[in-house]
Amino acid sequence: MEESLYIEDWLKIARKDLHRVKRNLEDHDAESAGFYLQQSLEKYLKAFLLKHGWKLKKIHALHDLLTDAITYNQSLEAFRELCEKVSGYYFIDRYPLPSAITELTCEDVENDLKNAKKLIRILFPEENLNAKKQQP
Repeated sequence: MEESLYIEDWLKIARKDLHRVKRNLEDHDAESAGFYLQQSLEKYLKAFLLKHGWKLKKIHALHDLLTDAITYNQSLEAFRELCEKVSGYYFIDRYPLPSAITELTCEDVENDLKNAKKLIRILFPEENLNAKKQQP
């Protein structure tokens, strides 16, 4: 299956995933909330990169996507630690890992979500991140 090269397609799913983060936090499901935070940021970063002419790659590591994004906006370097941390959330809900690695709390995800919104505002200043439900 070939992925879309249309920025708005990526943003639509990024918004949906961001809404899923909030819904899973309300359900006290930190692992799923963390997974969808990773998914949302991945799609926002890919949309940003596509907007700048980047050739789409099958890559999921946020810190690697961030490295590419920094070539277009150096201030994004401030989000490296966030991207490295949230990249790990992809695995917590999907693979059996030692329990010390999987002790993710809703508070952890909520704090990362606040920082993720700062990143998204730089990538797409026009995004309405406070909407109750993301636009379709």
